[in-house]
Amino acid sequence: MKSKWVLAILFVILWSGITASSSIAKEVSLPTRMAAYDGKTFTGFQDTEYLSYDQALRKYLVKRIDQRFGIALDPEKYSGFDLLEIEALLKCKKSNEPFDVLLKMFPKNR
Repeated sequence: MKSKWVLAILFVILWSGITASSSIAKEVSLPTRMAAYDGKTFTGFQDTEYLSYDQALRKYLVKRIDQRFGIALDPEKYSGFDLLEIEALLKCKKSNEPFDVLLKMFPKNR
Protein backbone atom coordinates (compact mmCIF):
# COMPACT_ATOMS: atom_id res chain seq x y z
CA MET A 1 0.00 0.00 0.00
CA LYS A 2 2.83 2.38 0.86
CA SER A 3 4.53 1.74 -2.46
CA LYS A 4 1.40 2.96 -4.30
CA TRP A 5 1.52 6.27 -2.42
CA VAL A 6 5.23 6.65 -3.04
CA LEU A 7 4.72 6.02 -6.77
CA ALA A 8 1.83 8.48 -6.87
CA ILE A 9 3.88 11.18 -5.13
CA LEU A 10 6.84 10.58 -7.46
CA PHE A 11 4.54 10.78 -10.47
CA VAL A 12 3.10 14.11 -9.27
CA ILE A 13 6.59 15.53 -8.68
CA LEU A 14 7.78 14.35 -12.10
CA TRP A 15 4.71 15.74 -13.84
CA SER A 16 5.01 19.14 -12.15
CA GLY A 17 8.71 19.32 -13.05
CA ILE A 18 8.02 18.61 -16.71
CA THR A 19 5.22 21.18 -16.77
CA ALA A 20 7.39 23.84 -15.14
CA SER A 21 10.36 23.23 -17.46
CA SER A 22 8.19 23.40 -20.58
CA SER A 23 6.67 26.72 -19.51
CA ILE A 24 10.11 28.18 -18.79
CA ALA A 25 11.37 27.02 -22.18
CA LYS A 26 8.51 28.83 -23.93
CA GLU A 27 9.42 32.13 -22.26
CA VAL A 28 13.09 32.01 -23.26
CA SER A 29 12.72 31.02 -26.90
CA LEU A 30 14.83 32.80 -29.48
CA PRO A 31 13.23 34.74 -32.28
CA THR A 32 12.72 32.80 -35.49
CA ARG A 33 15.42 34.78 -37.27
CA MET A 34 18.00 33.51 -34.78
CA ALA A 35 16.52 30.01 -34.63
CA ALA A 36 17.24 29.60 -38.34
CA TYR A 37 20.92 29.18 -37.43
CA ASP A 38 20.41 26.47 -34.80
CA GLY A 39 22.80 23.58 -35.28
CA LYS A 40 24.67 25.10 -38.20
CA THR A 41 28.42 24.99 -38.48
CA PHE A 42 30.45 27.57 -40.31
CA THR A 43 33.70 27.16 -42.22
CA GLY A 44 35.19 30.35 -40.80
CA PHE A 45 34.72 34.01 -40.07
CA GLN A 46 34.53 34.85 -43.77
CA ASP A 47 31.70 32.38 -44.47
CA THR A 48 28.68 34.28 -45.84
CA GLU A 49 26.28 32.35 -43.59
CA TYR A 50 28.40 33.20 -40.55
CA LEU A 51 28.38 36.87 -41.52
CA SER A 52 24.59 36.89 -41.83
CA TYR A 53 24.32 35.04 -38.49
CA ASP A 54 26.60 37.57 -36.80
CA GLN A 55 24.62 40.46 -38.24
CA ALA A 56 21.30 38.99 -37.05
CA LEU A 57 22.81 38.28 -33.61
CA ARG A 58 24.13 41.84 -33.31
CA LYS A 59 20.75 43.36 -34.22
CA TYR A 60 18.94 41.09 -31.78
CA LEU A 61 21.34 41.79 -28.91
CA VAL A 62 21.39 45.56 -29.47
CA LYS A 63 17.59 45.57 -29.32
CA ARG A 64 17.57 43.40 -26.17
CA ILE A 65 20.20 45.53 -24.40
CA ASP A 66 18.23 48.66 -25.25
CA GLN A 67 15.02 47.15 -23.89
CA ARG A 68 16.53 45.78 -20.66
CA PHE A 69 19.07 48.45 -19.77
CA GLY A 70 18.09 51.51 -21.82
CA ILE A 71 21.49 51.68 -23.51
CA ALA A 72 21.48 52.27 -27.26
CA LEU A 73 24.48 50.64 -28.94
CA ASP A 74 25.50 50.60 -32.58
CA PRO A 75 25.38 47.03 -33.95
CA GLU A 76 28.14 47.83 -36.43
CA LYS A 77 30.69 48.76 -33.75
CA TYR A 78 30.70 45.50 -31.78
CA SER A 79 30.75 41.84 -32.76
CA GLY A 80 27.99 39.50 -31.67
CA PHE A 81 30.24 37.87 -29.08
CA ASP A 82 31.28 41.28 -27.70
CA LEU A 83 27.60 42.18 -27.31
CA LEU A 84 26.98 38.93 -25.43
CA GLU A 85 29.80 39.82 -23.03
CA ILE A 86 28.54 43.40 -22.68
CA GLU A 87 25.08 42.14 -21.80
CA ALA A 88 26.50 39.75 -19.19
CA LEU A 89 28.57 42.53 -17.62
CA LEU A 90 25.59 44.88 -17.56
CA LYS A 91 23.62 42.25 -15.66
CA CYS A 92 26.40 42.02 -13.06
CA LYS A 93 27.32 45.69 -12.68
CA LYS A 94 26.42 47.65 -9.59
CA SER A 95 23.55 50.12 -9.85
CA ASN A 96 25.77 53.12 -9.09
CA GLU A 97 28.51 52.04 -11.52
CA PRO A 98 28.52 53.83 -14.90
CA PHE A 99 28.20 51.62 -17.97
CA ASP A 100 30.70 53.69 -19.98
CA VAL A 101 33.56 52.07 -18.08
CA LEU A 102 32.39 48.63 -19.22
CA LEU A 103 32.11 49.68 -22.86
CA LYS A 104 35.70 50.98 -22.92
CA MET A 105 36.95 47.43 -22.36
CA PHE A 106 35.69 46.27 -25.76
CA PRO A 107 37.43 47.13 -29.01
CA LYS A 108 35.25 48.57 -31.72
CA ASN A 109 35.26 46.48 -34.90
CA ARG A 110 34.59 49.05 -37.54
